[in-house]
Amino acid sequence: MIIGVPKELHPDELRVALVPVQVPRLKKAGHEVLIETGAGEAAGYPDQEYQEKGAQLVGRGDVFAKSDFLVTLRGGANADEQFVKDAQGLQDGASVIGMLDPYEPHDLFTLYGKKKITAYSLELIPRITRAQSMDVLSSMANLAGYKAALLAADNLKKMFPMMMTAAGTIVPAKAFILGVGVAGLQAIATTKRLGAVVSAYDVRPAVKDQVLSLGAKFVEMELDTADSESSGGYAKAMDEEFYRKQRELLTGVLKETDVVITTAAIPGKKSPVLITEEMVKEMQPGSVVVDLAVERGGNCELSEAGKTVVKHGVTIIGPVNVPAALAYHASQLFSKNLETFFLNLFSKEGDLKSPGEDEIVDTTRILADGGAVHEDRRKILGL
Repeated sequence: MIIGVPKELHPDELRVALVPVQVPRLKKAGHEVLIETGAGEAAGYPDQEYQEKGAQLVGRGDVFAKSDFLVTLRGGANADEQFVKDAQGLQDGASVIGMLDPYEPHDLFTLYGKKKITAYSLELIPRITRAQSMDVLSSMANLAGYKAALLAADNLKKMFPMMMTAAGTIVPAKAFILGVGVAGLQAIATTKRLGAVVSAYDVRPAVKDQVLSLGAKFVEMELDTADSESSGGYAKAMDEEFYRKQRELLTGVLKETDVVITTAAIPGKKSPVLITEEMVKEMQPGSVVVDLAVERGGNCELSEAGKTVVKHGVTIIGPVNVPAALAYHASQLFSKNLETFFLNLFSKEGDLKSPGEDEIVDTTRILADGGAVHEDRRKILGL
């Protein structure tokens, strides 16, 4: 197969879908790799490194026209306008693998259907043991949690660690992590390493042991959380009455906190509002909120996507596409996930796996043979 890697042109995107170290492994498996000239430069991977590893540098048009498999970070509802235009040059019957944001209709999905493109959305990788090495959401969330802690430390007008000096003792900052998925766990670990006193809360009580294992305190609330976790391990959306009671209990915690990092996101849905304006008013002046869920509405009512604002004396940061700020390592992790996923598409005999043969392939394949594979996805994408 010919694997094509285009340069990401979205203004917020510095990553590249495939890094040089993966090229020899794909070639050993019998595949060829086409890289658009300059595709990896923004992430720290120059063209020369790709050539040294055996990839062929080509123009953008050739990447789309010659690829059997186009691999990309933004290949669906999250794509830029130029990608939509260039995708018209894909071969009929080709395949696209990437993060496709398959939660709303988009012109690209319609185009893929007309060209009978097979589309694999990596956001839908199932949370099973065998798929851990392909889980791009976890890889990127891990980096986001780390970066969020650094953003908080950089914007807080206090030091994180306790420090005893001749001029007196500096008490440590208090950090509170709201949402304990992969991003939340890394935020806990990083703020802890920076010296803060850390506590955390999640609607899923099952994560308590993970919080404690990182040396943080788990904040417990008297709420009915029996139906708070999906079969895939993600937090489920709860009703408004639940969130109302949760906000009441959280207000007391926030009053004593210097830094809040929110990570509560539900795949494909609007993020729940966990911190209202009234709650922000109760926070200490100079405290900081980093809202990692801002791209889907945000956990803080006052956060704004891509902006840092100060409201009621509180600095509220709404970073978008946080992993791209760590483009070198984000590309490295995404690329390894991608390589593992791609090689898993084929049987030992070298043939593409048939429907029903592999859970990972079946779950991520959203389009094939001119239409949506699954009825629920057909409705979501408006096909």
